[in-house]
Amino acid sequence: MHMIRVLDIHKSFGSLEVLRGVSLEVAPREVVSVVGASGAGKTTLLQIIGTLSRPDAGRVEIDGADPFALGDRALSQFRNERIGFVFQFHHLLPEFSAFENVCIPGYIGRRPRAEVERRADELLSLVGLAARRDHRPGQLSGGEQQRVAIARALINAPAVLLADEPSGNLDTRNREEIHRLFFDLRDELGQTIVIVTHDEGLAAMADRKITMSDGRIL
Repeated sequence: MHMIRVLDIHKSFGSLEVLRGVSLEVAPREVVSVVGASGAGKTTLLQIIGTLSRPDAGRVEIDGADPFALGDRALSQFRNERIGFVFQFHHLLPEFSAFENVCIPGYIGRRPRAEVERRADELLSLVGLAARRDHRPGQLSGGEQQRVAIARALINAPAVLLADEPSGNLDTRNREEIHRLFFDLRDELGQTIVIVTHDEGLAAMADRKITMSDGRIL
């Protein structure tokens, strides 16, 4: 059983071939890190797995479904419900509290409000921020803001959590705490996680480390 399956993906931007026949399978509950030099194609691969970018050729399956067979509206709904994203820059909305930021994808997904809000409190506790739920992003440290972003990514119970340089902006202590958190999430929630990172410590912690070079997996 595979939670993510990528078969012979190609992607070019103009004359630049960024992915050259990438295949990858990720099992449920597996934490996979993707490393490689800048320009190796890591982020492009993550964006295709996350359905933010369409491949030129090849096939993607997420949790047994082919998302690129869907129309635009159904694809947006699939992405909202089945895929969680954590970026280097947390993209929290500054005028809303931590709790409200976590709830927003649940509201967008039109899930019952009481259920969304109960889950948001559970997730803020899970990431260690129950006491900060009513603080706005400007009142939180960088590490705390990234924890809010991780809780937000999990609000719709996605099949897959994708993280792009999730600790790239943090100091050593916060970086290590965020790294540990990903493995706690796997243990607590059974979460499948793919992490693009330049951090060798985080890459080595993963169940499997994949190295990319020149648009291919080595």
